[in-house]
Amino acid sequence: MTTKPELVRAVSRWQLVGISINDVIGSGIYLLPAAAAALLGPFSLWAILLAGLAVGILVLCHAQAASYFDQPGGAYLYTREAFGDFIGFEVGWMTWLTRIASVAALSNGLALAVSSLWPAAASGWPRGLIIGASLAILAWANVVGVKSGTRVAVALTIAKLIPLAFFVVVGVFYIDWAALAMPAGQPILTGSLTEAALLLLFAYAGFENTPAAAGEYRNPKRDVPFAMLTMITIITLTYVAVQAVALGTLPALATTDSPLAAAAGQFAGPAAMLLLSVGAIVSIFGNLGNTTLIGPRYAYALADDGFGPRWLANVHERFHTPANAIVLQTAIALVLALSGSFVALAMLSVIARLATYIGTCSALLVLRRRFAGAPEALRFPGDIVLPIAGLALSLCFVAATSLNNLLAAAVALVIGSVIYRYRRENTG
Repeated sequence: MTTKPELVRAVSRWQLVGISINDVIGSGIYLLPAAAAALLGPFSLWAILLAGLAVGILVLCHAQAASYFDQPGGAYLYTREAFGDFIGFEVGWMTWLTRIASVAALSNGLALAVSSLWPAAASGWPRGLIIGASLAILAWANVVGVKSGTRVAVALTIAKLIPLAFFVVVGVFYIDWAALAMPAGQPILTGSLTEAALLLLFAYAGFENTPAAAGEYRNPKRDVPFAMLTMITIITLTYVAVQAVALGTLPALATTDSPLAAAAGQFAGPAAMLLLSVGAIVSIFGNLGNTTLIGPRYAYALADDGFGPRWLANVHERFHTPANAIVLQTAIALVLALSGSFVALAMLSVIARLATYIGTCSALLVLRRRFAGAPEALRFPGDIVLPIAGLALSLCFVAATSLNNLLAAAVALVIGSVIYRYRRENTG
């Protein structure tokens, strides 16, 4: 009698920390300083710190929910357990659509980043080569084992942090500290409040994906919360330090297309400028690798519960990975990336992420009572305040999103409800 291949619990605690950091730090850190300065001026330094503390509330909600489960699925799992199959499926469906759009967008962003060093990469066959090769390499690394996919992710995390560490450690000696002070009489907000709020929120986005592959973590109930709390601390400190150096060394920060490279060029010369340009490429590639690692686990969890074809829930006999889900996500993203049609799908990303946050915070109100006596459950003093605060914060961001994003989300939810109707009877 043969047994069905199962996922392997191979990812350690500190590898999970690396994955978590890699999921958040991407191209955004190389664009955030200029965008934040354009909207908030010198106050952008404090706004980034406050945003990190606010997002920390959402991270704590996800960390507490993660401490109750050791199965894959993340927010899909939490909302399904709290509110039933339909709500859970809609959250999981929206989250997976976002992962597909992210792979397509990131692979295009990678080609554009490479074009700063190789101009031909912006179009034609060189662009197609970079997109296709990057997706194929990362898909292969993740199919042959979660260990190899994790090692790639951790290596890219280290590689992307090195240029940022150089930028901060060297740049701090060149800061004009007066540039960090708020001039008397200058308004704090110089742009749209809505735009500033969404910019700062999504600079920290990606943390919600960490629990998705919990079925392949060695001790997910303990390690996922630890990784998420360590991640938000490191990333908030990194963002604040990078913003301080950028503000203090580059007077024209708000109008610069490549703020970190330009600032590094100011205080450390052309070699530093090249280092930060390469750092941007590595950072995007790292994000792409993480999405290739995490995204298919949503599809696998959905299919394993009967949503979608049975083969999507298969585990590779030799490599013990959801190989079919990895290949499918990569193939769809490749078509979208090369055709450019991912742009419409990318409109969903704002609402889909917020659906994840709202779903998890709402589910936590139910789950915290159900798992109150669980020995490994994460607890906080007065912890009913935590999900309520997270839910209120998420709803504020929903109110700030555009009508087009809301309409795109409504269409996706209707499509999801049709797919839900045809759920398979025999699951697993």
